[in-house]
Amino acid sequence: MKLPFKIALRFLKSSKGQTVLIALGIAIGVSVQIFIGSLIQGLQKSLVDTTIGNQPQISITATNEDKLIEGYDEILSSITDKEDQVINLSVAADGPALINHEDDTYSILVRGFNIDESDALYNIKESVVEGTLPENDYEVLIGIDLKNESGIDIGDEIDVVANFGETHTFTVTGIFNLGVSSLNSSWTITNLATTQDMFSFEDRVTSIDMQVTDVFAADAVAASISDRLGSDELLVDNWKDQNEDLLSGLNGQSVSSLMIQVFVMISVLLGIASILAITVVQKSKQIGILKAMGIRDKTSSLIFLFQGLLLGVAGAVLGVILGLLLAFAFTKFALNPDGTPVVPLFIDPMFIALSAVIAVIASVVAALIPARKSSRLDPIEVIRNA
Repeated sequence: MKLPFKIALRFLKSSKGQTVLIALGIAIGVSVQIFIGSLIQGLQKSLVDTTIGNQPQISITATNEDKLIEGYDEILSSITDKEDQVINLSVAADGPALINHEDDTYSILVRGFNIDESDALYNIKESVVEGTLPENDYEVLIGIDLKNESGIDIGDEIDVVANFGETHTFTVTGIFNLGVSSLNSSWTITNLATTQDMFSFEDRVTSIDMQVTDVFAADAVAASISDRLGSDELLVDNWKDQNEDLLSGLNGQSVSSLMIQVFVMISVLLGIASILAITVVQKSKQIGILKAMGIRDKTSSLIFLFQGLLLGVAGAVLGVILGLLLAFAFTKFALNPDGTPVVPLFIDPMFIALSAVIAVIASVVAALIPARKSSRLDPIEVIRNA
């Protein structure tokens, strides 16, 4: 094994320009793979975080007549004990209502949470732009859009009319901005006890919300929870079923990225094979002499396989560096008006390592054709026609 390796290294050194050209071709292929792959993964992660990052990925609701979940503590315990992938588990009690303020009426959704538990889902605490969180019953946060539209401000007392006509007085303690206009104009956030009292829910809730460690496994986890609960009065829904268009777009991006990477690698493979095949012709005299001196056909084949391996390793290392530099540069030049990257930089070590390994394997595979051609050279014919 040492002899063909040394000969392969000597052949590469004797044609430095050609060696550099092949290595650069592999490096460009790897860098394109890493750049496009990282770009698509970063875009997908950004889309997922934006659309479902701060909202439930699985929700349990009731299908009974009053749409209320009873005995939710037992359900929470069952999910916590049996479902390892579930995180950020919380309950909510909400209902529609109207705000009467200065002769105007605004339609709202009163949402009651255990705020410490729900903060992990909705990022409530960091979304408060003015004032403080509700600490007592019938204290409430309102959205910034509702504030701007109605003129309601911190410290104001507002009359909230439940859907059955009963009026309750709330004190506004803070203003939130969840980054979604529809939520900022319709949601009002209070504690769980307030909504349960206001809508006469007693010790019942309207939904159990949760997130999972792998967002793309939400449908499988939801199915597992549904089977475990085994109740016709409980509906377990997940974000994938609710966002089919988004999933279709993400899958389309992944397929497009894969196709581009495959064709780039095929072009690199063909380039390596063609150049190494030319090398066989260029080095045919040397190979013929080596065979005449007793070198075996297998050894002559290994020379070109080692060349492919060495070129693949060199190109892969250079390609990883170049790909990371391209991805980093993209996040510095492609910026939103606020200065943030259009697509955030996402580095997946496993994807980068896989791209490098594929490049090395492709280089060795590409060397099979010239290796086979080398093994078939007849030393007598080569020396006679040299």
